[in-house]
Amino acid sequence: MDQPLIISDPKICLGKPTIAGTRMTVEFILESLGAGETVEQFLEAHPHLSHDAILAALAYAARALGSEETYPIGNTAA
Repeated sequence: MDQPLIISDPKICLGKPTIAGTRMTVEFILESLGAGETVEQFLEAHPHLSHDAILAALAYAARALGSEETYPIGNTAA
């Protein structure tokens, strides 16, 4: 069985989900990509990460959001 790419360990980054073997949080990856950095730029800046690790972070975030209760943001139609 393959080892998970995303882990959560209370001893690493206060238990935030990170890429296994690093201190790179899923949150930081999402913030960087959300700010307009491309996957290629991110990997160039962080060569110790793999493309699969970035995809795992995105998949983790999608699963986490899918299990949350959501609330409207901003203006809503009346």
